[in-house]
Amino acid sequence: MRILFVADGRSSTALNWIEHFVKGGHQVHLASTFRCSPTLPFESFHFIPVAFSGAASAKPSDRKRLRKNLPTALRTRMRNWVGLFTLRAAGRHLRAVIEQVKPDLVHAMRIPYEGMLAAASASSIPLLISVWGNDFTLHARSNPFMAAATRRAMRRANVLHSDTKRDLRLAQSYGFAADKPTLIAPGNGGIRSEIFYPLPDDADEGKTVARLRVINPRGLRAYVRNDVFFQAIPRVLTQRPEVRFYCPSMEGEPEAQRWVEKLKIRDYVSLMPRLSPRALADSYHSAQVMVSPSTHDGTPNSLLEAMACSAFPICGDLESIREWIIHGENGLLVDATDPQGLADAIVWALKDSAMRKRAAKINAQIIAERADYDTNMKRAEGFYQTILNGKTSTA
Repeated sequence: MRILFVADGRSSTALNWIEHFVKGGHQVHLASTFRCSPTLPFESFHFIPVAFSGAASAKPSDRKRLRKNLPTALRTRMRNWVGLFTLRAAGRHLRAVIEQVKPDLVHAMRIPYEGMLAAASASSIPLLISVWGNDFTLHARSNPFMAAATRRAMRRANVLHSDTKRDLRLAQSYGFAADKPTLIAPGNGGIRSEIFYPLPDDADEGKTVARLRVINPRGLRAYVRNDVFFQAIPRVLTQRPEVRFYCPSMEGEPEAQRWVEKLKIRDYVSLMPRLSPRALADSYHSAQVMVSPSTHDGTPNSLLEAMACSAFPICGDLESIREWIIHGENGLLVDATDPQGLADAIVWALKDSAMRKRAAKINAQIIAERADYDTNMKRAEGFYQTILNGKTSTA
């Protein structure tokens, strides 16, 4: 197959998915919406900035100044108001790439802005769009223009990939026809079991003796209530002062640093750099609890990784997360806007080692059955072949 992916070429989620097709011997081309150096041997690589994604190439000092002066949520809202005006120029560029590559299939990996861009450009090629966690619940609802652009993308898409059942339902409400083909699979393809794997049954007791650790792997995102997470920490420490909190991808982030200083919790919190997959797996293995206080989500990679590594998940109570977690059985679901509620859940999980042990067994089975990378990517490859063999209509 000759496949053109329209994706953020820096994204580990996108690259994890795309890698399967590169290694499978298909002709894989990438139109990246962010400037980056290709990390896979693509047939061709193209940089197409959209919605000011070229600003990510600015000097580190300029990016740091932007993060300091504009919180993550505000930057996201501003981008969603004005980013659509860049689609016309980006669309001309992508149409030229499509004419050059002549792909059998275009796969846009998330709706804003990759799916919107592809929908406006790939007029006669089968178009597969992936829905990522908050495409409908956050971005499409951010303003009327984003809603309209989302509807255009859904009407144009011939096939849809989602990581939740919820988003298949929402896609239809935005114009995706119910009789069109769909695939449900984790956005990055799933869990690589050679990296993310469960600990032995007795490992949790050993971790408890060493130290109680809580990991928040979400980084700074507009839909993750890290303010609530940091405010929960002093509440946890009043009951369990020995707990330490680890935050990958927050090192050097002004927002995180301000909360740590304001709450005087520097001695209890480690703001860590972005970790490699193996280093991240080690962090999950060393933690009893993983926290994800999000108000919008699909199936977060971090949730599946934590489940695979025997870290007990505490997440925002969302419809999409309930597709994976049953409260009190294999995780806890909380109001992501309530610091005390989050603190109480963390204390409960740290205290109840029997619950954590039961959850680890349940989650290992769920990952093996529903989130194995090799199994899901073989399904995805077959899905692509079915699309092309069926000559899916581009009408």
